Amino acid sequence: MALRGARTISVLAVGAVTTVTAALTPVPVFAAGDPLQQYAQQELRWERCDTGRPAAFECAKVTVPLDYGAPSGRKIDIAISRIKAGSAKERHGVLLMNPGGPGGPGLTLPVEMEPLLPQDVRERFDLIGFDPRGVGQSSPIGCDLTADEQTFQHPFSARTFAKDVARARTVADKCRAKAGDVLPHVTTRNTARDMDVVRAALGERKISYFGHSYGTYLGAVYTQMFPQRSDRFVLDSALDPTLAWRGLFQGWSAGAELAFTRWTEWAAARNATYGLGPTPSEVRKTYGELVSHADRAPVPTTGGALSGVAIRSAYGAFVHVETVTPWIVALRAAAAGGPPAPATPTASAVQAESAEPDSAPVRSAGTGTGAFTADVPADNPSAVAWAVFCGDTRSWPRSPEQYRRDAIRDRATYPLAGDLWSNIQPCAFWKSAGSEPATVVSNDVKALIVQNQWDPQATLAMAQGMRRALHGARMVTVAGGEGHGVVVAGPSCADADVTRYLTTGRLPSKDLTCGG
Repeated sequence: MALRGARTISVLAVGAVTTVTAALTPVPVFAAGDPLQQYAQQELRWERCDTGRPAAFECAKVTVPLDYGAPSGRKIDIAISRIKAGSAKERHGVLLMNPGGPGGPGLTLPVEMEPLLPQDVRERFDLIGFDPRGVGQSSPIGCDLTADEQTFQHPFSARTFAKDVARARTVADKCRAKAGDVLPHVTTRNTARDMDVVRAALGERKISYFGHSYGTYLGAVYTQMFPQRSDRFVLDSALDPTLAWRGLFQGWSAGAELAFTRWTEWAAARNATYGLGPTPSEVRKTYGELVSHADRAPVPTTGGALSGVAIRSAYGAFVHVETVTPWIVALRAAAAGGPPAPATPTASAVQAESAEPDSAPVRSAGTGTGAFTADVPADNPSAVAWAVFCGDTRSWPRSPEQYRRDAIRDRATYPLAGDLWSNIQPCAFWKSAGSEPATVVSNDVKALIVQNQWDPQATLAMAQGMRRALHGARMVTVAGGEGHGVVVAGPSCADADVTRYLTTGRLPSKDLTCGG
């Protein structure tokens, strides 16, 4: 999820398009007397999404209740999309997809994921994308946040802590003033409920699912709430559901320190090439001196000068040892008066490993203009992210002093990024936090988890936590795998297991490790 940016996603093109009204498939999608039955009976008007996209890429709207506690009350629209299964004979069902977030749009995922999936999978599933509630084309929300207020990482210092507290309070106040009637309902549990209404509106008894990063948590919540309607679930780069969400923020610091330690060992073994130090401790010292220098005098780069905090905030790049090392060398040279360093280790590495939560290699984006194009606020991804992070659970401390103590402790324990993630956040002042109990994930749904060993955002330890929560699942770990995403990043040694599971429903007999 790219939390800093904002996109307006074109959905339905203006012009000559064919409108198809979907006939409801006569299957019992809700129990008799269920107040949600009215939503199962809605007719979907499928239209070509965008003249710049393939004709097979269709879009529609699904109406859902804003508040599932009052299903006959206010309603909102969820934008969905599809590419139909390639073979009517081989068709198994629908594969809903989520790219990550929270706050990440997923409407164009069928187009983006289609080339990543083998033909056997594409023949069996309608690929279904959707913008989660509050996101993109699905009744988008915004808080009028500034760029600084959309930043998730702020280093702790006693000198600036009062400003950090004021910033966090301002974000919470702005969101309450701008979208307070909607915020309590923009949660993972409600998005899972929306997925089940989409299932019903499509006339399906069950759904299959592919989720990346935050999408793995969303998928796990769905399996807990609707286990009997969960078919084949692939979770790529999984988060530990027991840590949502304060624990996950702090867990990123622990994962960053592991990757950084691995990098110091790698660089020390190649000191003759890079000159960063002959031992891991010397490499760590060299890096620390660079950061300290940059805090005093920002280092010139081709994209502007970088402070020490900015360099630390690129901690996710340390999983890519071969690309980050030349960058550190170039920064040291620039700090000593040499030519400006590259602004990032490499464009590809930083795109995949942003300093913000849940940045995914696969990212939905629209093209052109169309009739079905919501006016998306510039801060929409960040507004939704805060709504979910702060509204899903009651795990956030309310006292600013607790954040101060945590930031000091975690900076000492995890020097690379400990304070960046433990400093105070708007959730300390969120009025609708934990509007219903957080979901405890513990079930026997037979899901498949795929995971890189070195992932800075969904760490191996987090994925192992997801595996413990899903007792019927299997996990395939890519040994030595680097980066945030397995299936979404292209070919890997886990592909055969993913294909077998999606096409046959068969999981590996045990957890596996592949590659090396």
